[in-house]
Amino acid sequence: MLSIRDLNVHYGGIHAIKGISLEVPQGKIVTLIGANGAGKSSTLRTIAGIVKKSKGSIQLDGREISGFAPEEIVKSGIMMAPEGRKILPHLTVLENLMLGAFSRSDSDGIARDLDWVYELFPRLKERTWQKGGTLSGGEQQMLAVGRALMGSPRLLMLDEPSLGLAPLLVKEVFDIIQTINSEGKTVLLVEQNAYAALKIADAAYVLEVGRIVLSGTGKELLDDPKVREAYLGG
Repeated sequence: MLSIRDLNVHYGGIHAIKGISLEVPQGKIVTLIGANGAGKSSTLRTIAGIVKKSKGSIQLDGREISGFAPEEIVKSGIMMAPEGRKILPHLTVLENLMLGAFSRSDSDGIARDLDWVYELFPRLKERTWQKGGTLSGGEQQMLAVGRALMGSPRLLMLDEPSLGLAPLLVKEVFDIIQTINSEGKTVLLVEQNAYAALKIADAAYVLEVGRIVLSGTGKELLDDPKVREAYLGG
């Protein structure tokens, strides 16, 4: 589905992504783990067209998309729930969700996806007319994921979905990611909670200072002594 080859990204004089290559097969959950500053979010933002590559290839179903504008990336079937949620606080839950469907004109499909989002996140349905800024942190995270789903993506990118959440909510978020995947959505997940991410991942990559240093199945990396020492507390 998504294939990245020799991707390089610079921010001015900083070489943030240093020639990474990875694959996101259709229907799978793929996770990127690593410390702060490893390049995980930069990778997602480059795929989304927000950051421009300096070298390399990003292909979706064999088609080069790395020169596309962000709105073209969305139309191609990729949506992202960004780190920090980035919901619009003065809009209602429903208005925030409908922003995710901005590129769509299929009203029946939009209505079906809204019903699905409300089924996934019943608390959002209860708060349909509530302003986004009045929601709890966990509810805002649900709203960010729901908004991305309203774009009907084939590939859903999630950037730190468990950040700042209580442990019970973290479990709920990861259960929902698995449910979304079981409904046919491919997921590319960036997550600092390495244990939770690797437990649900079909494939995983470890980034360190802009480079991929390890890759394998989620289980393989869970069992890897280096990963356990560096990211799983030994």
